[in-house]
Formats: sequence, structure tokens, C-alpha cells
Amino acid sequence: MPTLQFGPEYQVTLIEIENIEAFAKTASVFFTNDMPRRNLVTWGVPLNDLCGKRFKVGNATFDGLELCEPCALFASRTHRDVLKYFLRRGGLRARIVMGGEINVGDTVGVDS
Repeated sequence: MPTLQFGPEYQVTLIEIENIEAFAKTASVFFTNDMPRRNLVTWGVPLNDLCGKRFKVGNATFDGLELCEPCALFASRTHRDVLKYFLRRGGLRARIVMGGEINVGDTVGVDS
């Protein structure tokens, strides 16, 4: 069965800034927030917990579909150690349920 990794269901990706910063420190490499190529960078949000759940960012609603595991393309564009470090820390793939405005500083929370 083909993966939907790049299919229409995977519309948004998120990653935790804590993991980006920890990798840069652990690997002693220059690594910026945009290098993982995720759409949204969060702070203080355990994204793995949102897998399989509906959640909101600002006024937009998403379904957390699966974890973003590191791939060879990510490593080739950044650093080979991302393959080990970002395992289960690479972020979350999500589907947009309802679009809405998202601003810097908006909260992320489980939709009730």
C-alpha cells in the first residue's frame, strides 16, 4: 500500500522548537528553525500527544494524522545526525479540518 506521506491528507506539518534547539546544542551544529521545513514551529506543545486528535491553532482546526519521522531528504539538506536525533521528535503531519487565521503566539489546544 503506498504511503500518503506526500498526499492530499498531509496538508500541514508542525515541529517543536525545543527539539530544534536541543538538536543544535547536542550536535554542536548551526541549525535554524526553518531547516526542518515544517509549516508551523510550536513552543511548549507536546506534538506527539496530538497524533490521532483534533486540535486548534489560532482559529484553524486540524486532525493530527501521524508523526513526521526524519527522512534521507531531511538529512541531505541539513545534517546526517538528524536521522537519529529526530526519531519521534520530527513533528506532526496534520489535515486541515477548518481553515482560519493563525498568528505568531497563538495557542495550540485539543479541540473540545
